Amino acid sequence: MGLDYGYEIFVPAQNVDRALVALAELAPRTRQVQPLVLTMPGGAQLSVPFTSNFKSEPVDCSASSTLELDTSIMFGVDDAVCEYVQGRGLELDELGRVEIGYIYLRVRFASELHPGYAALEFTAATSGMSRLFQRSAAVRAVFNGLTAASGGVCCLLDTESDTFHICWLNGQPIQDTVPGPRFPAYRDLVATWPR
Repeated sequence: MGLDYGYEIFVPAQNVDRALVALAELAPRTRQVQPLVLTMPGGAQLSVPFTSNFKSEPVDCSASSTLELDTSIMFGVDDAVCEYVQGRGLELDELGRVEIGYIYLRVRFASELHPGYAALEFTAATSGMSRLFQRSAAVRAVFNGLTAASGGVCCLLDTESDTFHICWLNGQPIQDTVPGPRFPAYRDLVATWPR
């Protein structure tokens, strides 16, 4: 069994639509995917350039606690990204970014840590991509940027250990851990989030 590292972004529950719109802006422009129509909790409809369980049929999340998406995201290039894409035939776009996917996204409309917040869990599809998630500052910057764009309060990197790496907290990039000296338990981290 391979590595399943991932980034988890926490946003106010009412900001999930905003987060998905910001995520759609990170999708490759050259990839031809039929837009996926989502009916969100509350009834709003969104179209995103991704699939759900590798299908493009409309998804009704209005009475669901989760949403599953298969995404591809454009990332800036650093040494770790260069190493990852070498020999894969991936080309830079006009902004100097490269497409990486599939990245699996599970949206939990109410997170387990705090019911007023939703969690967007981005999981790498392969062990190589997992190592990229851990090593690349460019990848971290994209997930921090997505957290900021969606009004998120926290971004964590999960490396399948007992400790999560905190990348973004309450409007600022940060390098810390939970559990750790500053946040001995998850409740200490969540206590810093705006109510």
